[in-house]
Amino acid sequence: MAGDWRPVLARSVTLRHDRVRGVDLLVLPERVVVLRGSAGSVVGLCDGEREVEEIVGELARLHPDAPVADEVPGFLAALRAEGWLR
Repeated sequence: MAGDWRPVLARSVTLRHDRVRGVDLLVLPERVVVLRGSAGSVVGLCDGEREVEEIVGELARLHPDAPVADEVPGFLAALRAEGWLR
């Protein structure tokens, strides 16, 4: 993954919160992806302004005991591979 990548949702993808189910969703054309756990919080930081390292740093600050440095870059890369992040 490029060190200067500033992830942002693809143009056809929106992040929504389903208050009834209490989950975050990625809404795509003709498809909805349910985000479990803290995935919605991670995606919410993908604003096109922050580099991956900055997102990891912010999450590490908010959740000091979580393995964000190990998990978040791979998660973001998987979303990019799906075409949901650019």
